[in-house]
Amino acid sequence: MEEQLIGIKNTALSFILEAKTLHELEETKLQFLGRSGTLTLAFKDLVKLPMEKRKEVGMLANEVKTAIEEALEQKQLQFLGNQKKEQAKKIDVTEPGEKPSLGHLHLITQAIEEITTIFEGIGFQRVRYPEIEWDWYAFEALNFPESHPARDDWETFFVDEDTDPKMGPVILTPHTSSGQVREMINVVKSHSAEEKIQIKMLNIAKCYRRQSDVSHTQMFHQFEGLVVGKNIAITHLKGTLDYFVKSYFGEKRKARIRPYHFQFTEPSFEVDVSCGVCLGKGCKLCKAGWLEMGGAGMVHPNVLKAGGIDPKKYTGFAFGWGVERVLMMKDDIEIDDLRLLYSNNLAFLEQF
Repeated sequence: MEEQLIGIKNTALSFILEAKTLHELEETKLQFLGRSGTLTLAFKDLVKLPMEKRKEVGMLANEVKTAIEEALEQKQLQFLGNQKKEQAKKIDVTEPGEKPSLGHLHLITQAIEEITTIFEGIGFQRVRYPEIEWDWYAFEALNFPESHPARDDWETFFVDEDTDPKMGPVILTPHTSSGQVREMINVVKSHSAEEKIQIKMLNIAKCYRRQSDVSHTQMFHQFEGLVVGKNIAITHLKGTLDYFVKSYFGEKRKARIRPYHFQFTEPSFEVDVSCGVCLGKGCKLCKAGWLEMGGAGMVHPNVLKAGGIDPKKYTGFAFGWGVERVLMMKDDIEIDDLRLLYSNNLAFLEQF
């Protein structure tokens, strides 16, 4: 490994010295320090070394990285200095100005578009519901008891508006699940009594909770799926989960469900995805081969009733997962702090 690192260093320094333009210099930087660069891949291989040797080789790897970065910086300053000298000699005012750099969609927006495309491929229809919501839609209609901790001001943001006698206080919606009952009510209103009710909803929106740490932000995105119809069963839910996981994470990844408890589904499940590093065998990242993705389950009869649907005639399933969470579980995306996604760190954002 030491010889490999020394070889990478010597090759990189040679390429830097031979670079004739800033473009060539940037290509050299990507070749060795980019996400798939030679040195970057070598860093990833450090975990394969025995513990007693990892520290020594790790220090050497950092020295190689520092040497390459310093050489790149010096060469870049040299190019910029030469450019300024040339510009000072002759300025042509008729030359076109420099084009501004073009941006691209934010990483979260890219994820939302990909998720939408996957579910639209199996018949889900994208909808949008309010971010400022009534307590009734967010909690009461979803079978939350009045004493549930999610309904206090340690968990939920309350809006300074008058409380409605039926709908309760105004809040910032804590989950996209509040769109479930709204969608059911809208569909029931638009159907005659003889028409068969069929819902395949995908609701993607901002949500708000009073949490902030490396894995939580006070504003985040969720995507909510709701399917209601006759004879909808857990097998339909499991098939949908498998389809999404393989479409979004890759054919080698698998999904599983574990019994859990949610107020608005019965039975309820936690959904896990096989680890992309060890493919379910167990490693330092996942510990047991699986990573938790989010919740799902069969729609609770009380929720169907709140939406105006007869639970004796219809059944359904629902799932709600964080956009940021599933994004961070993708292969080759290494983000150890969720808040980084919402920073203005261009060095990070421009990688995507």
